[in-house]
Amino acid sequence: MLPSRIFFDDFFDDMDKPRRFENNLMKCDIFEKDGKFNIEMDVPGFKKDDIKMELADGYLTISAEKKEESKDEDKNYIRRERTSYARCERKFYVGNIDDSKIKAEFKNGTLLVTVPKEEEPADNKKYITID
Repeated sequence: MLPSRIFFDDFFDDMDKPRRFENNLMKCDIFEKDGKFNIEMDVPGFKKDDIKMELADGYLTISAEKKEESKDEDKNYIRRERTSYARCERKFYVGNIDDSKIKAEFKNGTLLVTVPKEEEPADNKKYITID
């Protein structure tokens, strides 16, 4: 006989704990291709208009936020994980690059951001003669 815990696992016991599904938002892979860095990020449940990107002080911030009106006011929820509000954010250090060179594409819940490599400063070494 199997314990009943298998069938009703975690149904009510984690109501006050952080929700586990929130840790799965905005998972990403970063890879280099054609001399550029690429950030491929899952942003499930968000639309293109929900996603914002900002470049400041060498950090690229990607955030997603959605707000929806609750249409089910007549329901008395016991648990609600598919909330009408969600926000998540990730930051990446990309260095001092021109923001006009960053490209982004959103398709089927996946955001692809292409960032050029930071240009290395010119070799400005000056040798000083010792007297």
